[in-house]
Amino acid sequence: MKPISPGDKSVEILYSDRELAVIVKPVGLDSEAEVPAAIKKAIGGECFTIHRLDKNVGGVMVYARTKAAAAALSRAIQEGTMVKEYVAMVHGCPPESGDWEDLLLKDSAKNKVFVVKRMRGGVKKARLEFTRLTEGETSLVRIRLHTGRSHQIRVQFSSRKFPLVGDHKYGARDDQTAPMLFSCCITFPFKGKTLRFEKLPEWAMG
Repeated sequence: MKPISPGDKSVEILYSDRELAVIVKPVGLDSEAEVPAAIKKAIGGECFTIHRLDKNVGGVMVYARTKAAAAALSRAIQEGTMVKEYVAMVHGCPPESGDWEDLLLKDSAKNKVFVVKRMRGGVKKARLEFTRLTEGETSLVRIRLHTGRSHQIRVQFSSRKFPLVGDHKYGARDDQTAPMLFSCCITFPFKGKTLRFEKLPEWAMG
């Protein structure tokens, strides 16, 4: 498999108005500091972070440009009405579809997350659904997150012996430089409308 280059660090703006900015975060930029700075440089105004992506993961994100919009988007996340979907390339061939629930514990000192068997302090429930799109030695899957835990997709697939291609932290042994994981679609309610934005990475097309 040809190594995937992180590419440049420019932020692609899919949509913007006075209240929202929807962008494609490149691999290598921090979603809580560097991306808002890039948005401000490109279109000016304020920029409030609502959710995050790992630095080594790219994809579609929404930022608020007013405090009122930030409150509305945060409420959508809390109420579960903001839907986030991802594509990932994994080693092996997972089932055609699945609905996985696990208990996850984060070791902050190691910045690593583990699946555990019982609930205790610091443990959080995690759930995702997925559909396998292609199959082979590596397989393309599309994932819907129901919870937004740290490293959730990476850990839940790795714990079932399907580590993400390029995810050396969670068991992959390959030549990729970053996990092949991309936030491909975000859907959320805003001012009485349902907004949906989608973008696929080159490696998930075709």
